[in-house]
Amino acid sequence: MKFQATRETLLRPVQAVMGVVERRQTMPILSNVLLTAEGGELKVTGTDLEVELVSSIPLDAAEDGDVTVPGRKLLDILKALPDDAQLEVSLDKERLVIRSGKSRFTLSTLPAAEFPVIEDINAQRRFDVPQGTLKTLIERTAFSMAQQDVRYYLNGLLLELRGGTLRAVATDGHRLALYDVPAETGEGALQVIVPRKGVLELQRLLADVEDAVTLELGSNHVRLAFGGLRFTSKLIDGRFPDYERVIPQGGDKEVVADRQSLREALGRTAILSNEKYRGIRLTLSPGVLALQAHNPEQEEAEEELELDYNGGELEIGFNVTYLLDALGAIHGETVKLALSDSNSSCLIEEPGNPNARYVVMPMRL
Repeated sequence: MKFQATRETLLRPVQAVMGVVERRQTMPILSNVLLTAEGGELKVTGTDLEVELVSSIPLDAAEDGDVTVPGRKLLDILKALPDDAQLEVSLDKERLVIRSGKSRFTLSTLPAAEFPVIEDINAQRRFDVPQGTLKTLIERTAFSMAQQDVRYYLNGLLLELRGGTLRAVATDGHRLALYDVPAETGEGALQVIVPRKGVLELQRLLADVEDAVTLELGSNHVRLAFGGLRFTSKLIDGRFPDYERVIPQGGDKEVVADRQSLREALGRTAILSNEKYRGIRLTLSPGVLALQAHNPEQEEAEEELELDYNGGELEIGFNVTYLLDALGAIHGETVKLALSDSNSSCLIEEPGNPNARYVVMPMRL
């Protein structure tokens, strides 16, 4: 194996895959990246056995071959070299040698044959979706995923294909986020759960551009290909709860407020909420929303907000972080809150955008 490249050309794919390469691994080879030179192309692969990333770049002159090298050390070397450095990379016995000007680095290697690679995912469904659309879908829902919940199927994002729509749903049992985007998903409904780590990695990699992402869904894996990158993640083997049952219907108390004003008022009141439970009391009366928070130190915060509301009076408690997260995911100028009573969940929507829905359960204060 032997190839030449500029520092920038090689740095880009190595940086792209390092998000899944961890230093402390039970298997030493998992802290390595796989370098494969073949047919005028270099592939850099990183994996943690749950998520695999492959980044490809074209090579001008190269001798085919493959090997694995310590990922973090390779990245640090490339970062430390000057911007316009020309590199010559070659395999010398069982060492990878990187030469650039008067610099020379010799890295230990492990055999490529030992590196775990996900080959075919037996895709049942394959379709394209714009990269920016997919990024929006994830950003508007991922914050509601659970973290280390014993209900393991909540520690991920549900992707659901249904008649020309790609839907993402996330819930941690206390709140729910749902977002729809149009997509040519093919015939029939299908649900898969992408694990939390894969979702966060995708959020990091996706850009707000119109270039197409090819999405493939298999029985055990999801695979996305875009911009010289191939992302593969295992799926969570479990049944996602019937989320449509928890979306409130027919809340008779509808509040329409300026999103930014409500967000700022909640943010100010939250300063003096209980740091552990983050509880905040909302009191609704015609034309006015009163916010109140207090904490074990007997400190209190109060806010009043004028808004469009003509219904009956209502007092209800919420975790203020959940409300702020939902308001942060909505991009419109106004926001609509639908409530029914102090024991029922709140449905938060963006007027004029039926694609986004957020549900927050109440809490006792």
